[in-house]
Amino acid sequence: MTRKYLPVWFLPVLWCCAAALAGCATATGGAGAVSVAPSRMIETGDLAEVTQAALHWSGLLGSDQVMVVYDLDNTLLAMEQDLGSDQWYDWQKSIAAKHPCDERLVSGLLAVQGGLYYASAMRLTQADAPAQVRALQDAGMKVFVLSSRGADFRLQTFRELRRAGLRFYPSAIGPLGGYAEAFVPPGGKRPALYEDGVFLTAGQHKGAMLQALLEITGTPAPALIFMVDDKAYNLQYVLDSFVNTTTSVQAYRYNREDPVLRRFDAHQAADQWQLLLPALQQMQQLFGADNFDIPDQAPPADCEAGME
Repeated sequence: MTRKYLPVWFLPVLWCCAAALAGCATATGGAGAVSVAPSRMIETGDLAEVTQAALHWSGLLGSDQVMVVYDLDNTLLAMEQDLGSDQWYDWQKSIAAKHPCDERLVSGLLAVQGGLYYASAMRLTQADAPAQVRALQDAGMKVFVLSSRGADFRLQTFRELRRAGLRFYPSAIGPLGGYAEAFVPPGGKRPALYEDGVFLTAGQHKGAMLQALLEITGTPAPALIFMVDDKAYNLQYVLDSFVNTTTSVQAYRYNREDPVLRRFDAHQAADQWQLLLPALQQMQQLFGADNFDIPDQAPPADCEAGME
C-alpha cells in the first residue's frame, strides 16, 4: 500500500488552523510564527507571576508585542486603613442603595474619597511591586496603569505613586507625558485623564477604556495584553472587549488583598470618619478647597431623624 503524506507547504497551514481551533492567536516572533496563549482569567497573589509570564512571552514574541496594564487600588497600592479604601467605598455605595437614611452614610461620596486620599497615605500591596514593574520596563515592554479613579484625584494619585517608587512614564504609550487636559474617550461618557502612563477613567468600562486609549494614542493592539486587577468584573470587561480580535488577554485577578477585604470593619471605619471629619473641615476652611472639597454632611431631606 502506498502511503500518502501531506505536502510540506501544507503543514504551517494545518498548524495555524489547529491553533485557531484551540483558541490561540498567532504572532511573528524572533523564531517565526508563535502560538500565543489563549485569553483566560488567572488567580494570583504575587505580581512576580505576571512578571515571569510577561518576560517569557516577550522573549518569544518581542517586547513590542506584549503589553502589561495594572489596576491601582488593591492591586499596586492599598490604603493604610479601612477608611477611604476601595472596600470602604463599595460599602458606602451598598448602604446608599439599600439604606439611604443610614446614619453612617457620608454625603458626597466621591468628594469625600478625594479628601481621604489627600489626608491618608497608601502602602504597596507587596514590597517588591516597584521592582516587578521595573523588570518589565527594562525589558522594553509598554507598561501603564488603568484605574477607575477620576481626574479629580490626580494630585493624590501621583503623590502616592512617587512615594512608593512607581513610575510609568518611561513605559507609557502615546505622546510623552500624555495629555494636558481631561477628555471624554471614544465610547465614554465622562472625562478621563491620561498622564505619565496613568489613565484615570472615572469608573468607566475598563475594556472600552483600554481600547479607546489604544485608539487615541495611535498604538497598534499587541499580540498579548497582561491585565492585572483585583476585581474580576473589570478583567471580564477587558476579556470581552478583545474577544473577536487578534489580541490575546491574560487577565490576572490579583487576590493578595482579599484577606484585608474580609477583615473590613464598617463600624470602625464609621468611627474613624467621625473623628476625622472635623479636621478635614477645618483644613478646608483655613486653606481653601484647592485639594479637596468636603460637602456638608447632612442626611437626605426626606430622611427622618433616627431612620435607617
